[in-house]
Amino acid sequence: MKRATTLFLALAMGTLLAQSALAANAVRISQQYGSGGNAGAVYNQDYVELFNNSGSAVNIGGWSLQYGAATGTVGFGGASGQVTVFASGTTIAACGYLLVSIGTTGANGIALPTPDVVGNAGTNMSGTQGKIALLSVSSFPTACSGNSTGGAFVDVLGYGSTANCFETSAAPATTASTAATRGGGGVTDTDNNSTNFTSVAPSPRNSSSPKNATCLVTPANSSTWGQLKLLYR
Repeated sequence: MKRATTLFLALAMGTLLAQSALAANAVRISQQYGSGGNAGAVYNQDYVELFNNSGSAVNIGGWSLQYGAATGTVGFGGASGQVTVFASGTTIAACGYLLVSIGTTGANGIALPTPDVVGNAGTNMSGTQGKIALLSVSSFPTACSGNSTGGAFVDVLGYGSTANCFETSAAPATTASTAATRGGGGVTDTDNNSTNFTSVAPSPRNSSSPKNATCLVTPANSSTWGQLKLLYR
């Protein structure tokens, strides 16, 4: 009877794991800095950092990173200069990072670690408030309002109190000395920008940075059968 109960609990646990996995995509925005080159800036260029919270490399070729003004009404990437399209074959390693430089370098701040992707030079992100979307397509999406995302949207970050698109609610505003940074080194994702991100000193990571240790300790096999085997080891 005890073994049957354990089996039932394991199956239930497997179901919950499968359901929770749908709440967030493996690839997500883990850091954003929009004050590059400004007075008092830490770095001389804007950047967006992506993280892959899975045990397998993910090919993001053909995906796009799109920026929009905080209160803009035309949606993300309303102009081609606000869109960075990832080249075919671009991958993010398991539990790894990918650093995308954005815009051009400025007069203030130090150089970024070597970017993995050189983003659109025409993009000028706000250093205080705005919105960023990671999409599985290269074309412009429809306008995003509030928490209404879906379809091609893989992840969305709205930062600053006036941002009009976000996950649940917007993340805190940033400054010349802070970046919007996802908790757990990129692991934390409850689909709520305001609680998943904090405004802290920027610390950009690229594909050469150490893999996220928290991600690496997650069981590689989260299937029901995988969990059953773990219980009987």
